[in-house]
Amino acid sequence: MIRLTRAVTAAAALVALAAASPGAAHAQPDPGPLSRTNQTREDGNLPEGWRFTGEGAGRELIWTSSAPVPMGDARVEFYAGNRLLGRPEATPDGRAYRLKVDGTRIGSAAELRVMAGGRRLDAGANAPGGTGRLSPSMPRETPPPAHLEAQLPANPVDPGVRGGHRTVTGEYTLPSVRLPGFAAPVEMRATVVGPVGAPGKRPLALFLHGRHATCFSAAGEVTGEWPCTAGTQPIPSHQGYLRAQKLLASQGYVTVSVSANGINGQDHAAEDGGAQARSSLVRQHLARWADWAAKPTGAPAAVRATSRADLSRVLLVGHSRGGEGVNRAALDSLSRPPADQDGHRGPVRWTIRGNVLIGPTVFGQNPVPDVPSASLLPGCDGDVSDLQGQIYVDGTRGVSRGAALHSAVYMIGANHNFFNSEWTPGQAKAPADDDFWSDETPDPVCTPGAKTRLTATQQQAAGATYIAAAARLFVAGDDRVRPLLDGTGRRAPSADPARVLTHAVGAHRTPAFLPDPSVAVTGGRLCAQVHPDPARACLPPDAGGQSPHFASWEASPEPGRDAIALNWSRAGGAVTVRPARTVSLAGSEALALRVIVPPNTTGTELDVAVVDASGRRAGLGRARVDGLPGTERTASYWGREIRVPLSAAVRAGLDLKRVKSLELTPRTGSGRAWLMDAWGWRPGTPAVRAAALPRVDIGRLTVDEGDSGTRTYRVPVRVSGQGSGQVRVFVAQPDTGELTSKTVTVRQGSSGIDVPMVVRGNTRYGYDVSQEVFVKAVRGAVVGSHRGGVTARNDDAMPGLTVAPVAGDVTEGKPLTWRVTLSEAADADVSAGIEFLPVAAGGPELSTADVDRRWLEENFGEVPESALPLSGMEMGFLSVYVPAGETAVDISVPTVADAAREPTESLRARLNTFDESGEPLPGPELTGTVRDAS
Repeated sequence: MIRLTRAVTAAAALVALAAASPGAAHAQPDPGPLSRTNQTREDGNLPEGWRFTGEGAGRELIWTSSAPVPMGDARVEFYAGNRLLGRPEATPDGRAYRLKVDGTRIGSAAELRVMAGGRRLDAGANAPGGTGRLSPSMPRETPPPAHLEAQLPANPVDPGVRGGHRTVTGEYTLPSVRLPGFAAPVEMRATVVGPVGAPGKRPLALFLHGRHATCFSAAGEVTGEWPCTAGTQPIPSHQGYLRAQKLLASQGYVTVSVSANGINGQDHAAEDGGAQARSSLVRQHLARWADWAAKPTGAPAAVRATSRADLSRVLLVGHSRGGEGVNRAALDSLSRPPADQDGHRGPVRWTIRGNVLIGPTVFGQNPVPDVPSASLLPGCDGDVSDLQGQIYVDGTRGVSRGAALHSAVYMIGANHNFFNSEWTPGQAKAPADDDFWSDETPDPVCTPGAKTRLTATQQQAAGATYIAAAARLFVAGDDRVRPLLDGTGRRAPSADPARVLTHAVGAHRTPAFLPDPSVAVTGGRLCAQVHPDPARACLPPDAGGQSPHFASWEASPEPGRDAIALNWSRAGGAVTVRPARTVSLAGSEALALRVIVPPNTTGTELDVAVVDASGRRAGLGRARVDGLPGTERTASYWGREIRVPLSAAVRAGLDLKRVKSLELTPRTGSGRAWLMDAWGWRPGTPAVRAAALPRVDIGRLTVDEGDSGTRTYRVPVRVSGQGSGQVRVFVAQPDTGELTSKTVTVRQGSSGIDVPMVVRGNTRYGYDVSQEVFVKAVRGAVVGSHRGGVTARNDDAMPGLTVAPVAGDVTEGKPLTWRVTLSEAADADVSAGIEFLPVAAGGPELSTADVDRRWLEENFGEVPESALPLSGMEMGFLSVYVPAGETAVDISVPTVADAAREPTESLRARLNTFDESGEPLPGPELTGTVRDAS
């Protein structure tokens, strides 16, 4: 039977929000009925590149690009305005994206958008007002600065300097493995680079590449298929990190870079974008390395050629979706995922000491709080262009003990691809490109040749240096490299001329002023990082750029993510931030603040002061904050870390154990700024011991609706681990489109998340009914699978359709009309299509010149220059919808009168329905006759 999808209200649901449907290429549930006018004219006036095809369960919304869209890591998504319609599936040539809409109403055609990682892909991006954020025609706040900031002081220890060990390189290939949810086996192939003759067991660094094309041919064609077909071979993405591998190997690390083409070629249908599969693959390799460390004689030759690995000291390095994969692998190494989702079974015989995440995705926004991390954010990223990897820093605040350092490393002028030499033109074996998109208007920051843009070799040198810095800090425990990662403001000369800026949370930071609704703000305002209302949002849609801190998730608005906005027109007006309770800065040396100012601005000055519970006030000093180079195409609203010493407060006798407020006083004439947070800071890197936290995984249950009665099902929730914690639960009710949330306490054996869904059986054709749930960690808990739900499948056949003429013989100028009738009413809109056919015996056929031009535009998207028979139109069919609850609808072909004498013309058509795969099911034919009016 034909199956439609529409999510509905769950009985006694906790909350409601608009959310994507579970399928990777299915539409967002219907947000509610539109007017009849919109329903009947929805196919018309589509923007350039858009069209509908098929009917019923096979109905699809298709966007076709003028050039192939390279296979990348950011998810391609269809939007209507700010509403997510769904995540389409790409055709093999990368030019078209298809979204099954299953009878869902799209809404206003003018609002259709194609987005990927915050970047708009369709033609409307270049239209005035075509996007709120990325249009090249949008004026910049100020032009990029003519002169960059002065070079940062050099750090005494430079981790980019090659070590003294000789290195060896090799490869291994093992039998492929099966992973849950993936039809084809996934390869176990890797490149090994390690030291020769290094004493003792050596730490292990494992690299995982991101989502890229999988196969290529000698003719230069690339595909995303898996396995590779005849005449093509796998793209060796895993060989793209040799520069970083060789640097680490020279310093005594055994390194391995694993191939994940088998996941890239199949993750389009994975609800989590392949994060769990990538985690399974990483842990499959680590399990083999644990075996080889115990019994070296059984290892492949490439492993035996280097020093033995120490699995108690492991660094994971992930690029793009590989970053999200290694984050999940670190989580799964601390708390096991549900067995039915996991592709690795067996004990955990390794310890993850840290993660390096390069331009990572974070679809689940569930960073591991107790594993230190460094997230490299490329300032000219044209793939994951919203720099959502910032959430690996911001999303850990308050979740666990806070001892792990989480660093954001903003690399000005770096793009997404060039960290991997196999994704770099001139270095790669397969075709490759620069992911930063350029058009007729050069970007002054990121177009190749701009003074802020890095070359590929410069970017790769800087990337290797900061990977080595993370290894030295997280694995070797060398605190001398911490200033390169924690916002102290030092540079590694080996990374020159790259300009690299950092900030961090965790380590020896004490939470002080973290914006949330309990904080009282005077002189400024508490703003929402993600909110559709410009009056509530921190960064309005017309800001002319993006902020990595404000990267969107499944919900908008999203509670629990706030900042403090400052906006002043004269100097001297203080902004006061007062938490609900006093905070302690005792034992700290400085107050560390993360402050955003607009891109390309210079010289913003803020006086910083604190007040204790008795009212004593101390000015801590004046801080200067400059904006990053940026344009409307970059995510450059990024927090700069500033530190002011607390020595003045100590001299003034303030009780630093009971500080009640923070004051920020602008000293420049006008400006804007945003306070992300402020912490008590002191130097050092504490030892990290993972807390025993409960883990939450949301599952998915699919049931048949049945013919009668009611049954109650609950969204499957699994809580494992120890202790108790809090998570924020979102439940989707697309009937209303409202967004609310609830914080619940979870513990093993009692999830605290109870989302019932009452399924009412019936014998009428209807929609699948879906209840979607999302979850995010708040405090003392971690999240694995962040989304799931219950789906009640329609199990009733679609009513039969018949068609009869209402006005089947007319004079020109009057409409031909037929009535489509259902055998019985349905609980869902019933879709069909009328296909125009050549008339019998080759007689005169009604042509495009005989019908209304506006009708042609609305139904076919074009008016041919020369008259064509209607059956000769490329999209030669009419869409038919019988609304839910009704049994008939009239369809018309409006003809036009002219002065020319013409023979009687005919029309022949067929009413088609479609099966679940979208294949047409031919139905009854209909005919019409149009006679000359002269």
